[in-house]
Amino acid sequence: MQNTNAIELKALRKEFKVNGGKFVAVDGISFTVKEGEIFGLLGPNGAGKTTTISMLTTILSKTSGSVKICGFDVVREKEKVRELIGIIFQDPSLDDELTARENLDFHARLYGVKEDKKSIIEDVLRLVELEEYADRQVKTFSGGMKRRLEIARGFIHHPKVLFLDEPTIGLDPQTRRKIWSYITRLNKEKNLSIILTTHYMEEADELCDRIAIIDHGKIIKMGTPEGLKSSFGGDVIRIGTKEKKELHTLLKKVSGIKNIKESETGIEISGNDGSRLMPIIAKAANKNKLEIDYMTVKRPTLEDVFIGLTGRDIRDESASSKDVLRAFTRGRHR
Repeated sequence: MQNTNAIELKALRKEFKVNGGKFVAVDGISFTVKEGEIFGLLGPNGAGKTTTISMLTTILSKTSGSVKICGFDVVREKEKVRELIGIIFQDPSLDDELTARENLDFHARLYGVKEDKKSIIEDVLRLVELEEYADRQVKTFSGGMKRRLEIARGFIHHPKVLFLDEPTIGLDPQTRRKIWSYITRLNKEKNLSIILTTHYMEEADELCDRIAIIDHGKIIKMGTPEGLKSSFGGDVIRIGTKEKKELHTLLKKVSGIKNIKESETGIEISGNDGSRLMPIIAKAANKNKLEIDYMTVKRPTLEDVFIGLTGRDIRDESASSKDVLRAFTRGRHR
C-alpha cells in the first residue's frame, strides 16, 4: 500500500545541555501529516515549535525518536529529505542587495533547478504577485513583499513538503491575510503538504486542517479546529431576562442544552450549535409568556481552548529554545 503520510514523528525528543544542566525543548511528541494537508503547531514562544521544525528539516539533530519525510529517514537519508522540502524561516533570510529575480535564481541554482528555470521563476513570481517588482532590489521591499518572495523561493524547486515557521509574524492584518491566500493556493493547486508553526489563533483556525497544541515541549491536544472548539463545551448563549427562575425551569426541558446557570442579568447556557438553539429558546419563552430582553451567542475560540488546557494565555512569553541555544553557545565560548 502506498504511504499517504508526508510526515511521521514517533516519540521525538530534543534535549540541550546548558550551564551544567539539561533543558528538554521537545518531550517525546508523535504525530503524522497526510499528503496535501496543512498541519499547524500552535503554541506560545518557548513551546518547542521551532525546535521541532529544525529537527524535521535536518537543521538540528534529535536526541531520540524517529522522523520520516515522505518515507525517508531524516538522519540516514538526510540529502534525499532536503531535496523534498522547502523552508520559510521565521527570521528574514533574503539577500537585500540582490533583486527578487536574482534571489530566486540563486536559490534555484543551489537546488540544481536547470530545466525551464526562467519559466519557473516567472511562475513563482506571478503566484505571489511580484512579477512587476522582479528586478527591484529586495532592500526596497516592504515586510509583506519580502515574505511573499520568501514563499516563492521556498517553492521554486517544487518540494513535496513546505515548512513555514511563523510565516506572518510582524506583518499587519491585511498583509497577513494576503499571505494566507498564497499558502492556501499552494496547498490546493499543488497538493502541497504544509506544516506551519504559529502563535496566532486566527491564523491556525483559518489555514489548518488539523492542529497540535504544544506547550512546554509536549502535545497537549490535537484535532481539527472545529473539533478542538467543540470539545471545549460548545457555544455559550447569554439571555437577559427578569424571569430567571421561570426560564431556568423551562430550559431544562430543551434538548441540546448542556449546562444552565443564572447570572446577575439573566441566564447563561452552553450547548452545541447555539444558532440553532436560539430560535428554539425564543419560541419556548414566547409560548410560556416569558419575556426575554436579549440573547447573544459566543462560540469558543482556539484561545479559549488553549487557556482551558494550559491555564495561561498564549501570549505569555517564556525562554525559547533559541535563547537556550544562545546561552549554550555563550557557555562554550567561555
